[in-house]
Amino acid sequence: MSRIGKKILEVPNGVEVSLESGQFVVSGPKGKLLFSVDSGIELKRDANTLSLINAEGSTDLNAKHGMYRAILANMVKGVSVGFERELELVGVGYRVQLRDKDLVFSLGFSHPVEVSPPEGISFSVEGQNKLKVTGIDCQLVGQVAANIRELRPPEAYKAKGIRYAGEVVKKKPGKSVKK
Repeated sequence: MSRIGKKILEVPNGVEVSLESGQFVVSGPKGKLLFSVDSGIELKRDANTLSLINAEGSTDLNAKHGMYRAILANMVKGVSVGFERELELVGVGYRVQLRDKDLVFSLGFSHPVEVSPPEGISFSVEGQNKLKVTGIDCQLVGQVAANIRELRPPEAYKAKGIRYAGEVVKKKPGKSVKK
């Protein structure tokens, strides 16, 4: 049995959690999320707490028990508070603009790069070199931020590129000249 799967999950006021036909359904002030689970997982609800129970006791469900609890915790946090990832552009001439809902990047290529948000994701830009990706789905927010970072990842010699806020890029020394 998983130690993480046994943990009690606190549910804030205004958030409804249910298990309907093999799906977690979590709705709250920011929206509604769905996630499919195996049939042997049961949801035990007390006043403002939830716990997941592995009803079958199979080894396959034992392996997934903690994962389902972590996913459910992220869903509860997403519909109540939301998730965000901050990105920074470092480099001469690297800029980002918000045009309607799309991001337009100037990253040293011969053309501007446009990124459209998927459903449930919103962008905000601070200045010309900082942006935030926000949404209620933890996995989707992280994936969109990773896709944006992949446009121009930080390189090791000048540390230019798109990086997460607070990310440390270790610079390599350049070639030394022999005398």
